Amino acid sequence: MSTAPLRCCLLSGGGSRRMGTDKALLPHPEGGTWLERSLRLLLSLERPVCLLSRHRAHRLLAPAPVEVIDEPPPWDGPLTALARLMDRYPGDRLLLCPVDMPWLDRPSLEALIAAGTEAGGTETDGTGPAGAAVPAGTLLTAHDGRRDQPLLGIYPATAANRAALRLYLAAGDRRLLGWLQRRGHRPVPLPAAALRNCNRPTAWPGPWLVTSQAIPPG
Repeated sequence: MSTAPLRCCLLSGGGSRRMGTDKALLPHPEGGTWLERSLRLLLSLERPVCLLSRHRAHRLLAPAPVEVIDEPPPWDGPLTALARLMDRYPGDRLLLCPVDMPWLDRPSLEALIAAGTEAGGTETDGTGPAGAAVPAGTLLTAHDGRRDQPLLGIYPATAANRAALRLYLAAGDRRLLGWLQRRGHRPVPLPAAALRNCNRPTAWPGPWLVTSQAIPPG
C-alpha cells in the first residue's frame, strides 16, 4: 500500500488579461493579496507548499517555507504547468490550486483531501464521496454542482499519469479538461460558493462572508 505524500501547489502564472490587472496582487479582505491569502490557506493544511509562477512579483511575496518555482517558457497554460510539477515531484499527490479562487476555504480543501484518503488517514487507496474505493492514481477534481473545476484537484504524479500526460502534450493538445476526459477522473462535490473564480472586474469586489474559517495574516 502506497503512502504517497500530499503536496500543495499554487498556480499563479496567468496573464490576468480579462481582469485587466494582476489578480494575484489584488487586496484580499482577510489581509494581504489574493496570492498571500492563498498561500496562508494552503500552509494551514500543514503540508509542503510550492508556488509556480513566471512573475517575479509573485515569487517575492511567498513566505518561508513555501518552495518557489520560477516557471520557464513556454507558458502554455495549466496542463503544461501540471506536467512540470509532476516531473518535479514524481510519486507525490499534488493538490493543485489556482490563485483566482478568492472564496476558497479550508473545509472545502479538507473535503477534497478526504475524498481520496482512507478513514485511517493513509493517503492512498481511499474512499470517494459515495464510499467507492479510490485507486491511488485516481485524478480527483472539484465539482461545484454544475461543472468540474479542474484547477482545484488532486493529481497523483504516478508513473502512469506522468506518461499519459507526456503523450497527450506531445500530440499538441493543451486542454486540461480534454486530458481529464481522456484519462478519466472522479469529481468531488464541493460548495459552489467556495469554488467561484474571479476573472473579470465585474466579479470583484463580490459579497464576502468572513467566518471563523478565515486564515489570519502572519
